[in-house]
Parts: sequence; C-alpha cells; structure tokens
Amino acid sequence: QVQLVESGGGLVQAGGSLRLSCAASERIFSNYGLGWFRQAPGKEREFVADTSRGGRRTLYAESVKGRSTVSVHNATMVYLQMNSLKPEDTAVYYCAVRRGTAWPSFRPNQYDYWGQGTQVTVSS
Repeated sequence: QVQLVESGGGLVQAGGSLRLSCAASERIFSNYGLGWFRQAPGKEREFVADTSRGGRRTLYAESVKGRSTVSVHNATMVYLQMNSLKPEDTAVYYCAVRRGTAWPSFRPNQYDYWGQGTQVTVSS
C-alpha cells in the first residue's frame, strides 16, 4: 500500500507563497501520475494539477495557472510551489497518485492513493 504524506501548509497573507511537499513511502513518482487537489469547506474536491509519469508534463487548473509549479524532486518527493496566494486558495490540499496513464486526469476517482491533506489558509 502506497502511503503519501503532505506537508508545508500553513497561514499566509494574500500575495505570499508556500511550498507544499508530497512524500511517498515508495519510489513511485517515475511510474505513477501525480495529482494535486484541494477542498474548501462545503465544497467538492477540486482539481489543481496533474503531472504525468516521470514529471514530463504538468497541466494546471485555470484557477492556479501561472501561480503554481509542480516539481518532481526525486522518485519519492514532489513539490507544489504556490505564489501570489489569494484568499480563495484557502483549502485542504491533497496529493494523490494514479496507476492509470491517461493524462490529464481531472477526477478524484481516477486516483488510487491519497495523502491526508495539509491546510492552506490565506488571509486577506
């Protein structure tokens, strides 16, 4: 069973930056696609980004495009850098991996393993 652990969330002022980490219990990021999602209170889980196997391509949601960057550090660690944060970015952020090769994959049910999430709060 693959385990994922997110970290790096916190409270930041609007316009600030955070770098979220996703650590895997196995060397999987070269063989699995990686997704980032977020969920605000009372809302459905929302797609943020999807990185293809090996990190060759990443597609971002329009809501974060130009402000966020996914980087694959190695086979067990991936980062999501978020800049120019806005109050509407406030949510719990999750990383997830999928065995499927379809890219991009926008739906949560396309992913096989999930982390526990990390809270990002952006104050105005």
